[in-house]
Amino acid sequence: MTSFSEYLPYAFALIIAIPFLVLLRQFVHSYIKLKNQEIKLLSVKSNSENKTHSYERMTLFLERMKPSNLIQKFDKELAVHEFIFLTEKTINEEFDYNSSQQLYISKNSWQNIVNCKNAMIDLLHKTYGGLNNNPNLEEFKTIFLVNYMNDNDYITETIEDLRREILIIA
Repeated sequence: MTSFSEYLPYAFALIIAIPFLVLLRQFVHSYIKLKNQEIKLLSVKSNSENKTHSYERMTLFLERMKPSNLIQKFDKELAVHEFIFLTEKTINEEFDYNSSQQLYISKNSWQNIVNCKNAMIDLLHKTYGGLNNNPNLEEFKTIFLVNYMNDNDYITETIEDLRREILIIA
């Protein structure tokens, strides 16, 4: 028969170890909780940076699409229809390149950007269709600019909307 005194060292070790185990458990739990909070903060920061980058890229796209910037592109020796083709192609390619940014931009802003792109392409074609004689490229560009200025400045309005949205996010 074994006596109680044989188990006394084990009982004593257990009594001393239990508080350390409880403290270790609390430390590990707190550490995991802090790491999870850190991961959440990093993901929020990353998402915010993605949004900011998207708004910057789409603002740049809109700036490049302004008629005052479009008319400076390409060789002055082009025919009007060639200029329209290349300009439309450039707008569509840059839009396609930036289309993934819609993930980070509000649905309304994205629709405004799409509307701007389509309106600019329509304006190119309407300006060309409204010409009676065979103008040179400089005449076309002047009429194109005047037509845009006589219309609503939808590109600047969309840029201002993006600016207001990014201020709300930031």
